[in-house]
Amino acid sequence: MSPFRLLVSHEDAERIILNHCRPIEVTERIEIHRAAGRVLAQNVVAKDNVPPFDRAAMDGYAVIAEDTFAAADRQVELRVVGEVHAGETTDIELKHGTCVQIATGAPLPTGADAVVMVEFTERSEDVVTVTRPVYPGANISRAGEDIKRGDVVLYTNTLLTPARVGAIAALGLTHVEVYVRPKVTVIATGREIVAPGEELGRGQIYDVNSYTLSAILTQNGAEVFRHGVVTDDYDALRSAIQGAMESDMVVLSGGSSVGEKDMMVDVLEELGTVHFHGVQIKPGKPTLFATVNDTPIIGMPGYPTSCLSNAYIFLVPAVRQIARLPVRAPRTTTARLAKRVVSASGRKQFLTVRVEDGVAHPVYKTSGAITSMSQADGYIMLPVNLDVIEEGEEVDVVLFD
Repeated sequence: MSPFRLLVSHEDAERIILNHCRPIEVTERIEIHRAAGRVLAQNVVAKDNVPPFDRAAMDGYAVIAEDTFAAADRQVELRVVGEVHAGETTDIELKHGTCVQIATGAPLPTGADAVVMVEFTERSEDVVTVTRPVYPGANISRAGEDIKRGDVVLYTNTLLTPARVGAIAALGLTHVEVYVRPKVTVIATGREIVAPGEELGRGQIYDVNSYTLSAILTQNGAEVFRHGVVTDDYDALRSAIQGAMESDMVVLSGGSSVGEKDMMVDVLEELGTVHFHGVQIKPGKPTLFATVNDTPIIGMPGYPTSCLSNAYIFLVPAVRQIARLPVRAPRTTTARLAKRVVSASGRKQFLTVRVEDGVAHPVYKTSGAITSMSQADGYIMLPVNLDVIEEGEEVDVVLFD
């Protein structure tokens, strides 16, 4: 009999977690210069035309197109009656036989309906010779040609990229309504864990996981609160979890393996519901998922390599769903395996590798080896029914961000 309670498959674990991670509903209004990476909570609607006026799309001369038609057979001369630059306005009204020198982006003078590119003109003082005809509308951008007043430019639930922030600025808007970043509390557990910077006692190690998890969560849209280290004490752990109930998610590191007296599971069973304890994968079997007052709680393995791989497998999709960030397909690359790998019997296995010159070098040592984590570029997945991958075989590597 398995010492793990409610042992589930990899696929069931993913499904259970996502089923209990509700997208954030709270919104806030922020300045657009802080909006990159955020998710829109309402449509962005154009209040004015873009561009707001007819303008030149090329450097050249604003003309009445009809005046240039004869240039198909012979050169046409037009009198220059002024010039206009981007950011300026002009009260000149074109009449037949005249033109205005104009810069890209400058507003078209009244009466002009085309721009002759400077490459097809020759100028002598106040006279321009046109060597090629233009049609009405040539080399100009009409008001509202890009965006019309009332157009929905960006829809709710759109991830704001730098280009989309620029599009919002083009509308003249200074603020947008976005969903708040989900608040995630990270709690490290274990009497052997010490915060970096503190003096190590005998048998103690520095806290690695809460920093790794915090970085991954931040990278995927969360606002992270690090609780710090909680010793293996029932009341202290219960108090820490209860104190984190204002968060949208709680992530626990360590304390979920059978060798740690099942205390974390017991605490969570007292406070809420444990949906699974143990996943049929290697590394990362001692993973659990619970809910307390509808708040999702993920218990990650204590070993750094197991914690890292499970964070990408389970935690990233969960927090992105809460944050309303789009589902992101893993970045992958193909490589040839540097040496023969034998799979763990009966469990799906995730093997960390370093990729160099198209070759995947396994770097997995033990679940607790820091070098396995720091040297790895990603991992390969070995299915349950696969016993061995031979040296030189092509594999798909899922890359860490």
